[in-house]
Amino acid sequence: MTSTPTVSPQPTGRPGNPPTQPHADHDHPAVGPAHRDLIAQVLDTWSLQVLAELCDRPSRFNELRRAIPAVTQKSLTATLRRLERNGVVAREVLGTRPVAVQYSITPLGKTFREPIDALLAWTTEHLPEIEQARERYDDADAAGLGG
Repeated sequence: MTSTPTVSPQPTGRPGNPPTQPHADHDHPAVGPAHRDLIAQVLDTWSLQVLAELCDRPSRFNELRRAIPAVTQKSLTATLRRLERNGVVAREVLGTRPVAVQYSITPLGKTFREPIDALLAWTTEHLPEIEQARERYDDADAAGLGG
């Protein structure tokens, strides 16, 4: 008698990417392509600062530029579009002369405040340890002992 192997159903992933499923040893969801993509988009170079500004109050584009002086116009525009596309920032055209645009945090964006604050608190608490680890690594790497 020939036995047919039993195949368990597998969660599906996006084409070309492995499926995402919770890891048996952890109680948190697996990090899949959609997670990585979203996190990269909302935690990129300028998004944290833009979200911090908009959590305080709605702002026009030039107000955001003044509040974040290192950001270029092109980068700020791209950041605002990405955050708007992800539903965390809203864009409103004001009926003024000349026409102005105001950006504000959405209700979905407000739910992001707590995890961002937790991440920033962790960073603040552990930054000295991280900097020491970097120095040790860089010193070992410069001495030819690095991995």
